[in-house]
Amino acid sequence: MAESQEHAQAQAPDRVDVLIGGAGFAGLALALALRQALGADFAVAVADPTLGRPVGDGRASAIVAAARRLFEALGVWDSVAPHAEPIVDMAITDSKLADAMRPTFLTFAGDVQPGEPFAHMIENRDVLTALVEKATSDDVTLLPAAVTDFTADSRSVTVRLASGAAIRAKLLVAADGARSVIREHAGIQSHGWSYGQSAIVTTVAHERPHHGRAEEHFLPAGPFAILPLTGNRSSIVWTEDAAEAERIMALDDIGFHAELEQRFGLHLGDIAVAGPRRAFPLGFAVARSFIAERVALVGDAAHIIHPIAGQGLNMGLRDVAALAEAIVDAARLGLDPGGATVLDRYQRWRRFDTMAMGLATDGLNRLFSNRSDVLRLARDIGLGVVERLPGVKSFFIREAAGLTGEVPKLLKGEAL
Repeated sequence: MAESQEHAQAQAPDRVDVLIGGAGFAGLALALALRQALGADFAVAVADPTLGRPVGDGRASAIVAAARRLFEALGVWDSVAPHAEPIVDMAITDSKLADAMRPTFLTFAGDVQPGEPFAHMIENRDVLTALVEKATSDDVTLLPAAVTDFTADSRSVTVRLASGAAIRAKLLVAADGARSVIREHAGIQSHGWSYGQSAIVTTVAHERPHHGRAEEHFLPAGPFAILPLTGNRSSIVWTEDAAEAERIMALDDIGFHAELEQRFGLHLGDIAVAGPRRAFPLGFAVARSFIAERVALVGDAAHIIHPIAGQGLNMGLRDVAALAEAIVDAARLGLDPGGATVLDRYQRWRRFDTMAMGLATDGLNRLFSNRSDVLRLARDIGLGVVERLPGVKSFFIREAAGLTGEVPKLLKGEAL
């Protein structure tokens, strides 16, 4: 793989149709979608300094049904399916940390369609490896260098890479993360706020099987999510006040285990940390525009939301599906794939949905991450009401699975 990427760097093209800055889930998926739909005559390149390095940071992600359909359409899912654990059940509790019992107020079970779970848990490194391998086999140009600068006009965008290469493209896509250099250089501001929280992420091995059951314990500091991985393992996403998270991360292994066990419990038997522990600051941010002249933002470059509903990565893939469809439709009509019509269509498709999901997760976090007994009583009553309304639960499952609203073709599993 490294040899292919070094060759791509040596043969960096002078011109491409679309240059994508960032080789994460969104950037690689978009490159594959465009390459497969428009063929070799439509030149696509991905630039990222991490290409050729070990992938993954110990995190895992919930891939909802719509995102799984996208990976199937791109020919990637078969490679990652052996590493994917279906989520067949989810339980939600609400309690204080010292409570002896954690009563379950709401459960979600069932498939979005017969035999199709609403989500799978997969370690990020397995998905990224599969995406890079597929991009390499599909002859996507992979450039292990960062986008450092660009200039755009009405006809093209000239992009400069850290390697010294200059590439002219019809469209530059910012898939370079929350601190997007491309977004900043395009002069697009973001608005949002910090939650004063951090998410502690690690992998836990446990004695008993989880049977595909996910758990979300709402504690006063924030949600503590136990998400099933293959084998007797689970991914932990543990929200704490930022100062408390810093204290916990500084503990030795024995102290960290004690804090973890207090929240995890012993319902799955003895537990042990089975992966690196990391902490990530949490906040909310949405770009004021998802587009600029010859530039489109996708994924974390466009939006950051709270992980309380596990939708951040899936929202990025929804961006990819919408942008790819807009580009492909235009290119097949002989229109400019980086023109204002294409970009306006993408922004109309995605920005309202992004704001709605972002504000929903913000509201959930504020509702559940507090120590108010009054709010706790109100939300527990609300959870209990939803538990008794199968139609409402079914809607929530389809919403979480990414199957409501105007769904792009790739998220339906359809080829472009």
